[in-house]
This record gives sequence, C-alpha cells and structure tokens, in this order.
Amino acid sequence: MPNQPYDSSGSIIQRKRGGPPGEGAEKGLITLPGESEREIEDLAGGTYLTTTVDTMVNWARGNSLWPLPFGTACCAIEFMSMVSSHYDIARFGAEVVRFSPRQADLMIVAGTIVDKMSPVLKKIYEQMPEPRYVIAMGACATSGGFYRAYHVVQGIDEIIPVDMWVPGCPPTPDGLMYSILKLKEKIQRGEIRR
Repeated sequence: MPNQPYDSSGSIIQRKRGGPPGEGAEKGLITLPGESEREIEDLAGGTYLTTTVDTMVNWARGNSLWPLPFGTACCAIEFMSMVSSHYDIARFGAEVVRFSPRQADLMIVAGTIVDKMSPVLKKIYEQMPEPRYVIAMGACATSGGFYRAYHVVQGIDEIIPVDMWVPGCPPTPDGLMYSILKLKEKIQRGEIRR
C-alpha cells in the first residue's frame, strides 16, 4: 500500500491510511513512516519476525528459570511462601523447583552458610549446567548477617559468583520475586555472561 497523503494539518509526518493487519503488499510486515515499500515473496502467507538467535535464546532462558533452593535457615520459609499460590511465581516461568543441581539453572541460597557447608555449596554449584545463576537471599547469605564469627561465611560471594542480592532478615517474598524479575531482565538483555 503506497503512502498516501493524509489530511492532518497539525502533523509533519506523512502517514498511511490504516487498514486491517496482514493485508496489502506488506504481507504482515510493519512499514514505518518514510520507509519504502517492500516486495516479499509469499512464504505461506504468514507474518514474519526477524531477530538474532542470541536474542531468542536469552528470551527463552529468562522466561524459564528453574530454581534450586539451597535453604539452610528461616529465609527458606520465605522462599516457600513465594512459590505458593499467594505470590505465584509461576506467572513468570520460575515455578519448576528442582532439587537436583543437574536440572536447575538458578540457585537460591537462603540462609546462613558455615565453613563446613561451603565446600558442599561450591560442589552443588559446579554440578549445575551452564548458564547458571545465583541469588543470595537474606542478610546471612549476603553478608553473614549478625553472625560475626569465625565459622560463618561472610557472604557467599567468597565461594561462588552471585548475580543478585536480596536484602532483609528475613527478606519478604516480594523482594525475592523482584530479584527474580530483575535477573530475568538481565538475562534477556544478555548482560550476564560467564
């Protein structure tokens, strides 16, 4: 459909007359104002989406996170309530909780990590397939909390790389959900690379 003058005295942009989507010479493609018309071969008469493979893969990864809860203290209770029907993390594609590291791509460390537990945490992290992401949930996982003692790890970033930190003692389910959504956005933009 060629650009036709449109009677709009207040606009400096030449516009096309509207029509039903998918009709005309465009065959479902969007023509921006000022663009020349496109000649397209009829490929099954459908609409077309052009993107890069990386963008599509990052979109799929961001919308299908499978969390592995590593709960050692009271923060794990908040994780359980976040998975329940009141908050319903299933809306964002992260409801498939896996307790096997080989089936998960998001580790949520919720609680205090002591020195005896740190090799176990590292081993479970290494068993997860790439790409893998980590959320440190609560004051104990992020900074050791109020345990300023020799036997408590003062932040799990001393052991494994952390992508998101959730503050609070205990953090609210809303805070954990917010961090999962922010992690999802970072994955979709391609910001997290290891």
